[in-house]
Amino acid sequence: MPNMNVGGQAVIEGVMMRSNDRVSTAVRIPSGEILVKTEDYVSLSKRFKILGWPVLRGVITFFEMLVIGVKTLNLSADIAVKEVEKEEAAAKGKEYTPREKRQTNIALIGTVVFALALGILIFFFTPIAVASLIGIERDAVMFNLVAGVVRIALFLAYVWLISLFGEFKKVFQYHGAEHKSIYAYENGDELTTENVSKYTTLHPRCGTSFILIVALFAIFIYSFSDSVFYVVMGYPPALLTRFAMHFSLLPLVAGGSYELLKLSGKTRDNAVTKFLIKPGLWLQRITTKEPSPEQMEVAIVALESALGIKESRISVNKTCL
Repeated sequence: MPNMNVGGQAVIEGVMMRSNDRVSTAVRIPSGEILVKTEDYVSLSKRFKILGWPVLRGVITFFEMLVIGVKTLNLSADIAVKEVEKEEAAAKGKEYTPREKRQTNIALIGTVVFALALGILIFFFTPIAVASLIGIERDAVMFNLVAGVVRIALFLAYVWLISLFGEFKKVFQYHGAEHKSIYAYENGDELTTENVSKYTTLHPRCGTSFILIVALFAIFIYSFSDSVFYVVMGYPPALLTRFAMHFSLLPLVAGGSYELLKLSGKTRDNAVTKFLIKPGLWLQRITTKEPSPEQMEVAIVALESALGIKESRISVNKTCL
């Protein structure tokens, strides 16, 4: 039976795929070759039983995918820079000499921390601040509805803004190729471009859908916590108190949202589920585009490498990084 835990992400000129025990990144270079890097990777939730508990495993998965995502984006960026340098050297009639790689674990950690801090400021603190300015602190449900609407609006604005840049078109196409290849695999089809092309680019387990689920689930959790605070203390929480309280509950929100996302993937044929996942699928009409056969080939190579399928299944010229 296909492993329904397979997931991935688009990178620069390629796709990253993750299975239960491997992470594989495939990138197409200007020569037409597909460079592939595959690493063994077992989640902490698999190595430590307690971390595999529902909700908690969602928190672990969130941080692991953040780190893996940044690493694979850096990898694809390094490949792109290297190819440009090769072309420049060839144009000047010089021999290409690779530069010393300066990326360190400290730099990677710094990148992840900065990304988290920026995300918390824009998508977490700002909505609370806007709702506070309106002056509806006493009504916990209305306050968090307003904050939730602001949070979703900021995210939609961000997605729409990056979609205006032509450079992102290929990334969105590779995002679509990732979804199509996973769909084909989940349905038990042989992984060929012909089979993959039959499927839609919209997938219910996409990270884009996850973000919307988080925003909606947060309204429920934070409304409840603010109501409890008001009942116990007799007054609504101040801005910084509310921020600290909501931030402390973020693991619960992320973990609970992860469980909902997994459930939506397993029950996507259910009428209620279909209705609930529609907003996430609508948003994917922006973040995914129809890929070319060559882009689907890259997604297939990444998926087959992540799954450990025999090399003979890969029909393109593949060079390991």
